[in-house]
Amino acid sequence: MMPALLKACLNGDRTSDEHPAIPRTPDELAAEGRAAVEAGARVLHLHPYDAAGVQTLAAEPCAAALRAVGAACPGIPISLSTSEGIEPDPRRRLELISGWTELPELVTANQGERGILELCDHLLGRGVGIEAGLLSVDDARMFVASGIADRCVRVLVEPLDADEEIAVAHAAAMEDIVSGAGIGLEQVHHGDGPATWRVMSRAVARGHGIRAGLEDTTVLPDGRQPQGNAELVRAAAALLAS
Repeated sequence: MMPALLKACLNGDRTSDEHPAIPRTPDELAAEGRAAVEAGARVLHLHPYDAAGVQTLAAEPCAAALRAVGAACPGIPISLSTSEGIEPDPRRRLELISGWTELPELVTANQGERGILELCDHLLGRGVGIEAGLLSVDDARMFVASGIADRCVRVLVEPLDADEEIAVAHAAAMEDIVSGAGIGLEQVHHGDGPATWRVMSRAVARGHGIRAGLEDTTVLPDGRQPQGNAELVRAAAALLAS
């Protein structure tokens, strides 16, 4: 049986005000990615930024990030975000992603977003793996009803609730919906902000994979600020080993 997956999320939409080590440029992403891999990450997730420091789905910034991180972390799958937070218009999002000149091994595709199934079909047709993001119970129900599960690589259970108890309850409910539908995909659980470590602790006890990094939280389990992604990944690795 394969050990539970440890995935690193390097940046997201966080700013340097939230943490001074948030990587954005290709070189910064490469350095943080390499450190995260050395700390135990087996998959890297990132959001490319353009020269103006804005999140983007445009072809060249995405290609530059993939080239830099791929060179620094050979053999490590890279997952790009397709979040509507980067491009809210589903038609424009599909147009931008259709223009990608270099492809990641994976993308995260949040199942509650408009146009997501069309986007998934396009990426699957180009050989890109889909990590199905479930942000809510409604997302989990839509995912089950869509019938796309057998074409996905894994499920990301990611409640966004700040309250720890509510986040854990929502993670459990999403897990029940997916498992109850007979979907046996690998699950990776993670939270957002204050609930991150509680959601991951529950996931480890359930035998699931977890995700750690500055996109999800800027504090360690004891409340200290980490120097960068590697410290968060090491803490998550220790959680998996406990």
